[in-house]
Amino acid sequence: MVQMKDGYIQPPIIVDAKNVPELNRLEWDEGKTIHIGATVPLSKIIAFPPVMERLGILHQACSLIGSVQIRNRGTMGGNVCNAAPSADTLPPLLCLGARAVVAKLGGTRSVPLENLFLGPGQTALASNELLVEIEIPVPPNLSMGCYLRHTPREEMDIGIVGVASFLVLAPQGNRCQEARIALGAVAPTPIRVPRAEALLSGKTLNEEITNEAAELAAEAACPISDLRGSEEYRREIVKVLARRTLKRASETLGKKG
Repeated sequence: MVQMKDGYIQPPIIVDAKNVPELNRLEWDEGKTIHIGATVPLSKIIAFPPVMERLGILHQACSLIGSVQIRNRGTMGGNVCNAAPSADTLPPLLCLGARAVVAKLGGTRSVPLENLFLGPGQTALASNELLVEIEIPVPPNLSMGCYLRHTPREEMDIGIVGVASFLVLAPQGNRCQEARIALGAVAPTPIRVPRAEALLSGKTLNEEITNEAAELAAEAACPISDLRGSEEYRREIVKVLARRTLKRASETLGKKG
């Protein structure tokens, strides 16, 4: 709608899909998958108990988007299909292993979300395909994530950098069984940081290893310099937010463990 208002796109036909039942699905297959339809408003996602209780990292991201009025109308599906590198929901969704269910005449397909993004504003959706829903596996009990972004203004602004960290604690001991880190606004698409994830996996988290992982996250970023921040500034913010998200997730996990 914003792009149409500014004259960047001029579609010949506009269809409001918000009343299509399949696109309004918001369900939890207990112990398996959370299904979020492409047209479910952000405000409903935020208020959905399984998201509040099991997907705190996504709840944090959805709560940061726009104003109350925007969240009542805007959708996570729109955030995904718009494919802005700075989109707040994308790093958490990558950390959660989300998949996109895509439909066209004759059938559907399921796409890992990290394979959906091709570049700024570009997705792997064909011209005859429609995003139906996002599927998110229910995380293990001993897991926790955190999403933080940095913006010039405190509210209603696009993030200069966004960092999501997600940790799974081993059943015994205080070791990190699995780690996932995703970055937004520092590359043409949201990206994972496999080197930092591999470093953390199997380790007991402390300040030294957290700082090392944050350095690897900054190295993985390939930001641009523009009016909102230089490349060097963005890399430094990646380090800061990576440290903070890992620390907050690990501290919360320590209490759960």
